[in-house]
Amino acid sequence: MHWMWLLFLSILSTSAIRLKSDQHTKDWWERAGFYQVYPRSFKDSDGDGIGDLNGITEKLSYLKDIGMRGFWLSPMYKSPMADFGYDISDFRDIQPEYGTMNDFRNQITEAKRLGLKVILDFVPNHSSDEHEWFVKSANREAGYEDYYVWRDAKPNPDDPNKPLPPNNWLSGFRGSAWQWNEQRQQFYYHLFTAKQPDLNFRNPKVVEEMKDILLFWLDLGVDGFRIDSVGCMFEVPANENGDFPDEPLSGTTEDSEDFAYLEHIYTIDRLENVEMVYQWRTLLENYQTQHGGDTRILMTESWSNLDIIKPYFKDIQGHEGAQMPFNFRLITELNITSTAYDFKNVIDSWMAIVDDGYAANWVLGNHDRSRLGTRMGEQRIDSMAMIELTLPGVSVTYQGEEIGMTDVDISWEETVDPAGCNEGIDNYAAKSRDPVRTPFQWDDSNLAGFTNGTGTWLPVGSNYRSINVKVESSVAKSHLNIFKSLMKLRESDTFLYGDWRTIAINEQVFAIVRDLKSSNRYITLVNLGSSSQTVDAGKFVKNISKILIYAIVSGASSHNPGDSVTASNIVLQPYEAFVLEAERSVDRKMRAEICERWLID
Repeated sequence: MHWMWLLFLSILSTSAIRLKSDQHTKDWWERAGFYQVYPRSFKDSDGDGIGDLNGITEKLSYLKDIGMRGFWLSPMYKSPMADFGYDISDFRDIQPEYGTMNDFRNQITEAKRLGLKVILDFVPNHSSDEHEWFVKSANREAGYEDYYVWRDAKPNPDDPNKPLPPNNWLSGFRGSAWQWNEQRQQFYYHLFTAKQPDLNFRNPKVVEEMKDILLFWLDLGVDGFRIDSVGCMFEVPANENGDFPDEPLSGTTEDSEDFAYLEHIYTIDRLENVEMVYQWRTLLENYQTQHGGDTRILMTESWSNLDIIKPYFKDIQGHEGAQMPFNFRLITELNITSTAYDFKNVIDSWMAIVDDGYAANWVLGNHDRSRLGTRMGEQRIDSMAMIELTLPGVSVTYQGEEIGMTDVDISWEETVDPAGCNEGIDNYAAKSRDPVRTPFQWDDSNLAGFTNGTGTWLPVGSNYRSINVKVESSVAKSHLNIFKSLMKLRESDTFLYGDWRTIAINEQVFAIVRDLKSSNRYITLVNLGSSSQTVDAGKFVKNISKILIYAIVSGASSHNPGDSVTASNIVLQPYEAFVLEAERSVDRKMRAEICERWLID
């Protein structure tokens, strides 16, 4: 009798193992959470008020503790800092205020010790005007004449001594995208600031130069790259006269200096950008073949429509592109007034472009957009984390999101972001990115524990005494501990391999169901609104027991993990959210019947 019971348990165990082994084995990045580190604001190690590489290395164990598998660094390359690192004067060196190449090597070593992958921000579209390439190009030095996009001035009938830009193209930082260079006696094109001339990707030498840069950092041990402004690298080819056409008016604004004044059909989202990403993917795959190790990955930044983003995964011929074309739709398509139906539409439309065999990804914020808590409301911080981290695929977390940091009020006098400075005092607040780039809030000590110095490059948030890692670590239902619980939960088989469904129960209540036949189901329930809501889970999840067990609850909830509710009568308080673990009533009954038969026999 005893041996028969052991055999039964063995059969059940073997069945479960078989079910698990039948699942597609996911690559390391497909099951990862990534963390964006903005080096200038993460941790200062030397007291100058500016974050640095050694500060990041010191805190890598924190990233491991909150469940991250990798992190990507915003630019730390050598730079005059006109656009805080996105104007690069040497793609193969470190900005001195951030540290040295030896500091970076030490960071790679520590990351590998902790099992963390390192992703670098790759900025191929432009360099600094202080880069040696640009200096040589302005001098028309042999081999560098066409490294950048140069054009003759347009004749000026009113003043022959005052050159006019070649056409009407605009910069994303206001005004003409053309800057006159006295030395060369030509204009150069710059999509961003005048200190950031665009490289000419129609020059094969530039293409090879940028590939060599990727190989340089791969040799140092990095695990992949996030490609900045991927849709901007190629402009329309010049006509037979060497001219570029004007772009049409958009009709959305009368401000002729604003980037939105034009429809950017000749400068943004050309097919050649996608084809360049395919070349880089091939380079990374060849590198892995030659050197071994785990998959090196590409992330791409594009804020364009879904039909533009989809080819970055692959084309119809099967050419592979980025593993992670960033999904910004939770940022761009949702706001504080969005309904549950909006959430469902936004999520489902993204999943529709992710073919089988590819991984979705979810991004709630970054260094360019208003922080999650400010954009969606602080009462929804936990709700948004639950949505992001219970959906299938990869998560990307901007530093401070996990503790609920919000935008910081920055005065005109304190503003340093060129996007804000170029707007002037009357409109700087609408365009400045400084409010989302303020120092990370580590603890409740002076200057939030970011530095042991006397000041910081941007002001610390006024709420740092309550919103910080140290305080939240000891509060059970803090943003941080909820985030950590979610990161741990998503490592379970149901979240790695299970099916998914999104449900708009009504305008106010949104749900995600994750289901794996060999495991329990999970239901994420989010009340987006200010009134209580009652939900009958049996209407959208079949064959569950009457009792659901809370796995994770939001900070605003009066419930606690481990509480139970009746499936047919789940009451959601205003802005309450939780993840429920649903046992299968049919499975329990079946197993009870099997056990009974074995015992009788």
